[in-house]
Amino acid sequence: MEFKHISVLLEEATDALNIKKDGIYVDGTMGGGGHSLRIVSRLSSEGLLIGIDRDMQAIEASKKRLEGYSNVRFVHDNFHNISRILEAEGISGIDGMTVDLGVSSYQLDTAERGFSYMEDAPLDMRMNREDKLSAYEVVNTYSEQELARIMFEYGEEKFSKKIARLIVQQRAHKPVETTLELVEIIKKAIPEKFRQKGSHPAKRVFQAIRIEVNAELDPLNDAIEDMFSCLNTGGRLSIITFHSLEDRIVKNKFRSLATGCTCPPEFPICVCGKKPRGKVITTKPILPGEKECEENKRAKSAKLRVIEKL
Repeated sequence: MEFKHISVLLEEATDALNIKKDGIYVDGTMGGGGHSLRIVSRLSSEGLLIGIDRDMQAIEASKKRLEGYSNVRFVHDNFHNISRILEAEGISGIDGMTVDLGVSSYQLDTAERGFSYMEDAPLDMRMNREDKLSAYEVVNTYSEQELARIMFEYGEEKFSKKIARLIVQQRAHKPVETTLELVEIIKKAIPEKFRQKGSHPAKRVFQAIRIEVNAELDPLNDAIEDMFSCLNTGGRLSIITFHSLEDRIVKNKFRSLATGCTCPPEFPICVCGKKPRGKVITTKPILPGEKECEENKRAKSAKLRVIEKL
């Protein structure tokens, strides 16, 4: 299957970087190369783009899309490792970075990747197919308590305990091997009257398992700190999120980076010496417009936040 991905908030996320022609920029989640192409097309031959992705198929697709540009370096890695990546590339600071935390359209639409609750496929959900942990291991080896915790914390699924119980009961007879087998268990656990109209009953559980498999949330706070620290003064970081858990982490971290003195208000003078390290550019998240949502239904939940290093 050809790698296809519709970039969300394409103009907004890249325009927010205030791109300089001779600057150094990073696309931390290249996907199909949409954001990367818009960035590199604005650079002169002195500028540089570092493109990172966990999915080797995304890297290969981006190489084809950007084959006309010689000032792009491709890295098969996780953007969480940005400090190590830049050190290996001999780069001490960057002028901007953008990250799209969503799953690519290609990954969702390729049944064999096991991300979709609409197609039957082996349970997988690995963004990097070289990783050891897959959805199969999570569903068939995690304890009932751990499964319930993951579904409640990462998917905000209120029937998490009942779903976990049914999963454990099912795997006692036979492993849960495919996406649609898991969907059927979820449907049995959720009373029909509680199924949200317009939302698939398995959506929250699949989100939770995907987050666990790819360790999307736990290292995110530290990753934002590292990305921000790699910025040159005046450099910007733009992050696109797709659910409230991610957005909350980004919003709170950006707020922390932009906070100055934390002394109690009754102190006559500041004794903590803390100064803001950044300036939040988006006091409220930038949302996709009506036209984009009509053309790409997966854009509806996207939110963009931007911060600038002082």
